[in-house]
Amino acid sequence: MDSDAANDITRLLQRHHEGDRDAFDRMVPLVYQRLRVIARGQLARAGRRGQTLDTTALVQEAYLQLVDADGVDWQDRGHFFAICARAMRRILVDYARRRQAAKRGGGAVAVTLEADMVAADSQSEQVLAIDEALNGLDAFNPRLARVVECRYFAGMTEEETARALDTSLRTVQRDWMRARAWLLKALA
Repeated sequence: MDSDAANDITRLLQRHHEGDRDAFDRMVPLVYQRLRVIARGQLARAGRRGQTLDTTALVQEAYLQLVDADGVDWQDRGHFFAICARAMRRILVDYARRRQAAKRGGGAVAVTLEADMVAADSQSEQVLAIDEALNGLDAFNPRLARVVECRYFAGMTEEETARALDTSLRTVQRDWMRARAWLLKALA
């Protein structure tokens, strides 16, 4: 993305924060493709192939959550993409929780068991385990959790993450290494 587009996004985010409700809608075409890339990555990591939630639906659900977000002090486009990635992760976790609830009865009609249904259940369990581990990391060190959200969920580079979190590149590199080690231990 060129610097003019990045500046336009930041400007529109600031105008939205200042109360211009239409600024967010004018910004969406500028960020839509990047949001699809983030959503596609999150769905791939969550193993959601063949499920009712696809890339477009995930982007749209995140949009619906963010368009009404009042009082968010959008710092820049990196901050925006990090918050979008967090919103998408929460949406996937909510879907996984609903799937787990349905698996345990939840008013579901009995059906025959198929191999792809078992895979989807284990993927839901994996999404929930990652969410629980990330919530534990957030309780341990919120900055490490933000680095994971930016790097893993939003697909940001180390440099983009440093800008989004307003910290140094070296700090992001150290935090990324610490966060991965912490999560590996938590998920083991």
